[in-house]
Amino acid sequence: MDNDLQQRPEGFQRVAQALAAQGHPHAPHYLDTAARTAQEAADALGVSVGQIAKSVIFKLRAVERAVLVVTSGDRRVDEKKVAALVGPVGRADAEFVKAQTGFSIGGVSPVAHLNPPLTLIDRDLFRFDEIWAAAGHPNGVFRLSPQQLESLTGAPVADVVQQP
Repeated sequence: MDNDLQQRPEGFQRVAQALAAQGHPHAPHYLDTAARTAQEAADALGVSVGQIAKSVIFKLRAVERAVLVVTSGDRRVDEKKVAALVGPVGRADAEFVKAQTGFSIGGVSPVAHLNPPLTLIDRDLFRFDEIWAAAGHPNGVFRLSPQQLESLTGAPVADVVQQP
């Protein structure tokens, strides 16, 4: 675990604690610079942009619940495919994302949300053996496999992106 965990932002601490509680073998890393986009994260880590597990939040219209789609950084989520699986969705603004997840856009982790979202994992992430996800803050990331993501979140794997 990060030596200075108590000095880190609350969201990062929450993710670190959740990963430890679930026995995840890789503690989150706190980067020197913010990685608010998949490209920035890939550049900071020296990996391909597709290896960044990007968290995209939608708003489930019927009940004002967050829908989290975790996909490769090099893919775009197809809102119609998501809606076909969960019901009508709309864009989520920064205030909704923060209120529902406890994280700011650019640091939304796939785990440790304040209010558990309805989560979908895009099957394209399984192209990679190793991926990196946000750890509750734009400077925070953690390493995992797509299978570990599935296990940590309990989320189904689906085809929810636009075809490249």
